[in-house]
Amino acid sequence: MRFHLIDRIDDWEPGVRLRGRKVTSADEPYWSPTPDGPVMPGALVLEALAQAGTWLLLLSTDYKKRAALASAANVRWHGEVRPGDVLELDVGFGSLDETAVVLDGAVRVGGRTVLEATGVMCAALGSDLLEDPEDTERMGRHLLRTEVLR
Repeated sequence: MRFHLIDRIDDWEPGVRLRGRKVTSADEPYWSPTPDGPVMPGALVLEALAQAGTWLLLLSTDYKKRAALASAANVRWHGEVRPGDVLELDVGFGSLDETAVVLDGAVRVGGRTVLEATGVMCAALGSDLLEDPEDTERMGRHLLRTEVLR
């Protein structure tokens, strides 16, 4: 099963930073039950931030490179994500070269920080190795709100 954990790119600066969002829904299959109600697994909150970083790399390289999560050096969880929450994703490059990217960022819900991460190491892979380049570019235009997917 594949999770799309970014719904929209609100702002981005090539090679520097991206802000995006994910609107959660109770209908999504990943919720973990708790006595206080369902919560989004912390690993998926981190994955949402990594996906935002992937889009930053894709857009910054004209869709030639994408990030594949390898490790995270420092992740701090500050709160839970519940159905209906809007994840505000803010990610930037700590470093970038031809083979790897290091991401730093935060995830907020209603202005409240739920996750902070630094030193998120990703391999920088040829984007055509993982998905059809036309599909990737079409999704990018959709996330940037320059095209509606059909």
